[in-house]
Amino acid sequence: MRPATVLASLLMLGLAGCGGNPDTPAGRAADARHESFEAMGDAFKVAADEMKKDAPDMAAIQTAAGKINALAPKVPEWFPAGSGPDDGIRTGALQTVWTKPEEFRQAAQKFANEAVKFEAAAKGGDKAAVGAAMQTLGGACKGCHEKFREAE
Repeated sequence: MRPATVLASLLMLGLAGCGGNPDTPAGRAADARHESFEAMGDAFKVAADEMKKDAPDMAAIQTAAGKINALAPKVPEWFPAGSGPDDGIRTGALQTVWTKPEEFRQAAQKFANEAVKFEAAAKGGDKAAVGAAMQTLGGACKGCHEKFREAE
């Protein structure tokens, strides 16, 4: 299975158990976080599906990459204080997000940096470059999941 497909699948599976939190600021933040990650997962899936084709629709990949790049820098904002599992919020995020905020911020920044590169590669239109950038982006996503997300 291609890394991009694995990444999209992991995002969607990881998000399936989220949602349904109390109508409080923390609950709404967790539910909004879920929706934002779901949108990012949908964009990954579009790009991954296109990359499986001999002649992918680069316009579709560019649109997906643009969505990912627009959302990626916002990831740290999606985890406000009080919206973690120790606060009674239903989330797949580990409490480590809140107990090691600098480490989380650095991992999120790495992901955001790779999202910029992925969008640039998509705009370039070269399938090999897009695939390489997508694989690196997937690695950044996986790295964050390994430290800050419950195991599936």
